[in-house]
Amino acid sequence: MGSIAPRVLILGGTSEARALAAELVAREVPVTSSLAGRVAKPRLPQGDIRVGGFGGPDGLARWLADHDIGAVVDATHPFARRISASAATATASAGVPVLRLERPGWQPGDGDDWHWADTLADAARLLPRLGTRALLTTGRQGLAEFAGLDMWLLARCVDPPDEADGPLPARLEVTLSRGPYRVADEAELLRRHRIDVLVTKDSGGDMTAAKLHAARDASIPVIVVRRPARPDMPHSADVKSAVRWVVDRTKR
Repeated sequence: MGSIAPRVLILGGTSEARALAAELVAREVPVTSSLAGRVAKPRLPQGDIRVGGFGGPDGLARWLADHDIGAVVDATHPFARRISASAATATASAGVPVLRLERPGWQPGDGDDWHWADTLADAARLLPRLGTRALLTTGRQGLAEFAGLDMWLLARCVDPPDEADGPLPARLEVTLSRGPYRVADEAELLRRHRIDVLVTKDSGGDMTAAKLHAARDASIPVIVVRRPARPDMPHSADVKSAVRWVVDRTKR
């Protein structure tokens, strides 16, 4: 009878993180998924779950040692820069192998009118040149970057913004929902609110891509915020290859 495989830490509450946890649990690999705790009712992965931060790179390195972690997969959102930086530093310090699991970004197609921005602040500066009624799908924590704009904004969020997120735009309406979305529903949302410009982060994946197709069909310009730079580490673009990477490093 073989010994139990080392435990794997999966960072992030993305759909890829949940799919990876399910695959590893099915292979009887011990898994702990770590969620940041910023969403009130997150979709929970299989396996063990912890919620909250680690106290920076040093705290994460101690946690890895204390819990006998054999491998780490950083499957956080493409814009979660801080935890990825901590993971790179902590795993190097603890001598634990780490993999970045990140879905590919979106690419414009024929008929798209995309305008790239490096940051949310850049997107806010560009926005008034492209429209007067905007749909913001950039998350509640970035709404403060748009607070100085004198234009009507519809922000779609999973949870409502609060005071900790900073000042809000004066002419802001908030709609709460969670993907996946359908193109027909996104088209209706654009029509109902007379949206003439869309702002999104380059999150990638199919769950929220319908808005891009709806914007294309309606000839609406889209501001796309580029992904931030990531620490240098091994990378996988799909769950299947991430499973192989984990299994190779947790064999006993």
